[in-house]
Amino acid sequence: MSQVFSFHGGIHPPENKKQSTRAPIGKAPLPQQLVLPMQQHIGGPADPLVSVGDSVLKGQLIAEPIGRISASVHAPTSGKVIDIAHYPVPHASGLSGECIVIEADGEDRWIEHEGIADYKAIERTELIEHIRASGISGMGGAGFPTDVKLHLSEDHIVNTLIINAAECEPYITADDMLMRERPHEIIGGIEVIAHLLRPSHILIGIEDNKTNAIHALEAAVKHCDLNIDIVVVPTKYPSGGERQLIKLLTDIEVPAGKIPADIGIVCQNVGTTSAVYRAVHKGEPLISRIVTVTGDAVRHPKNLEVLLGTPFRSLLEACDLRPEALSRLVMGGPMMGVTVDNDRIPVIKTTNCLIAATQQEMPPAPPAQACIRCGMCEQACPADLLPQQLYWFAKGREFDKARHHNLFDCIECGACAYVCPSNIPLVQYYRFAKSEIRTEEREQQKADHARERFEARQARLEREAAEKEAKRKARAAEAAKAQEARKAAAAKPKEEATEQATPDIKQLKTAAAVARTKLKKAQKAFDEAAAGNSEGLAELEQALNDARSKAEAAEKALEAGSPAPSEGGNAELKQLKVAAAVARTKLKKAQDALKNAEDKGLDGIDKLRATVETLENKADEAQKAFEAAQPAETAEKTEAPAKPEPAAEPALDAKALKQQVSIMRTKLKKAEAALEAAESDDERSALQADVDDLKKRFDEATEAFNKVEKAKMDAAAQAGIDLKQLRIDAAMAKAAITKGERALKKAEADDEREQIEQELVAAKAKSDELHKTLSQYD
Repeated sequence: MSQVFSFHGGIHPPENKKQSTRAPIGKAPLPQQLVLPMQQHIGGPADPLVSVGDSVLKGQLIAEPIGRISASVHAPTSGKVIDIAHYPVPHASGLSGECIVIEADGEDRWIEHEGIADYKAIERTELIEHIRASGISGMGGAGFPTDVKLHLSEDHIVNTLIINAAECEPYITADDMLMRERPHEIIGGIEVIAHLLRPSHILIGIEDNKTNAIHALEAAVKHCDLNIDIVVVPTKYPSGGERQLIKLLTDIEVPAGKIPADIGIVCQNVGTTSAVYRAVHKGEPLISRIVTVTGDAVRHPKNLEVLLGTPFRSLLEACDLRPEALSRLVMGGPMMGVTVDNDRIPVIKTTNCLIAATQQEMPPAPPAQACIRCGMCEQACPADLLPQQLYWFAKGREFDKARHHNLFDCIECGACAYVCPSNIPLVQYYRFAKSEIRTEEREQQKADHARERFEARQARLEREAAEKEAKRKARAAEAAKAQEARKAAAAKPKEEATEQATPDIKQLKTAAAVARTKLKKAQKAFDEAAAGNSEGLAELEQALNDARSKAEAAEKALEAGSPAPSEGGNAELKQLKVAAAVARTKLKKAQDALKNAEDKGLDGIDKLRATVETLENKADEAQKAFEAAQPAETAEKTEAPAKPEPAAEPALDAKALKQQVSIMRTKLKKAEAALEAAESDDERSALQADVDDLKKRFDEATEAFNKVEKAKMDAAAQAGIDLKQLRIDAAMAKAAITKGERALKKAEADDEREQIEQELVAAKAKSDELHKTLSQYD
């Protein structure tokens, strides 16, 4: 027999357990509708796998876990999914949560299921995964997923497995009746858990007020080969708390901020062990549990095996509720339970008790008085905290001090509030402080994340700026080096084949363009002065004549230095055409200036007339030179030998043709834009010819591309393939791969990454197959 130790504090409230243990475990009636919340446990909510209108069978998986700490949800009976929406859920906040609503068909048909014949012969990870798939979570406390407790890292070596059978809170007898009637399930579940954890010692902690349950467990243990000790502890609240029970059985305290596994201990509730047994040996997921329905407002208090999702109203009706006597409905026990106002709230995996209390049984709490600093709360605290000090910190919003005084070690058992002579609701203050601290932590995490993103962005921008500056410096260095090379080449003596060096055509063109620009500016200044009858007209005229002389000299130098025309004479003809157009433009501007001076009677009209005559002569000479060159051009084109036609039309590349069509379209748009911006008729006529030529070439390229494309379509159609749809499918497959790769980068959980990787492999295979088929025709 193991030694029993003690823990600090604790209280002895009235038990009120005998009322619900007079009858055996009954079966709750099947309701018309079952409401199944997606979060019946600690951690992330499950993700629905069914849709409205789907038919489901009993035990069918209807929601899968998301992330490491989560649990599956299964259909408790056969029927039809009629809604997936937010409904009230059993929570202290009173808020709603996502739920799946099943309308029962009354047939209660199971899916095909069977247990594991020899669970010791399969891999440990496979067995844990089977328990995870069964949706089992802790059934005596907050509902921590059981598979997480069983899947410990190599750093955790389990020395002691503790089975919590204390059930210390008043009114609740669900575990007591389970141990009385189904001890073989509890021992069978312990064997499975012991096989996974391999502890050296197994302890079952049970209070001494459960005599029948103790005898039933002792009888069942005799047929078990494991080293199991049933340790009977004194009845004291809250001996069923995890840390308190460990202290009672082992005299070891779990350090603040640690979990029992860190010191080699794992705790499981007796209800959880029964669920593990049914999942492994019978293949049944967690779809029901035992719930104590008690209180003076029901005529027949008892324990019922209830399907998850059953509304509280059905349980109260099954125990013959007296509506006129009901004053308060409590979910859970009187110490740690929550008062609810809605009897449509459903039973979930952690619902162990429902108390329908009368006014006399649970009267309203008297008004709180000022704290008298009696210290009774400190004496009753089982976590060895300073409740009075935590109360002042929570009330004054000094949350840092509350955290420093181990606020999160508080298990919210309510012992301090129970003994408080001032009737202060201490637990509510502690819950408020915890909530505010968690909110601040979330906000701080968001701020830290935002700061990290900002710093990363700034670092990226600085890095890009540095890279750009480095590239700029490299380009500058290369340019300087090239400039030096050009200067060195220019300084070298050139061996000339002739006495005269070949003029630099590029420099002559630049000089001519600069001279023309200066002439335009001088002409504009002279015209404005002549129009406004300004002084200094003679100086402006002199400047205009000088600019004109320089422009003419530059043009002559360019003409003298231009290379001889090619056989076709295209370059010379184009230059003559441009020269004629420029001469006409100059003449028109001079004529406009002369007309303006004559209308206003300005000085210098004779000189303007002389200028107009000179420009008329030059325009005529330029036009005659252009017209004289045209016949020669035509003759050369006529005399040019015709190119022999190819014997056979070469194979056309669709990609090259498509690119050619795009290039011709761009050139045509630019030519049309230049045509619209042209000022003189001569320029427009010259540009119109270019536009017509480009339009013809564009039409020819488009026709050639359409011809090749039609041949492809016909070839694919003969093989029964829609080439257009095949291209769309190939593009969509490629997009699916890109989307999957992005999702893989964002995935955090291992199982989620594995699923995405499998989808990626399938998408890549499909894409390869489509592109392989496409390559045969495209």
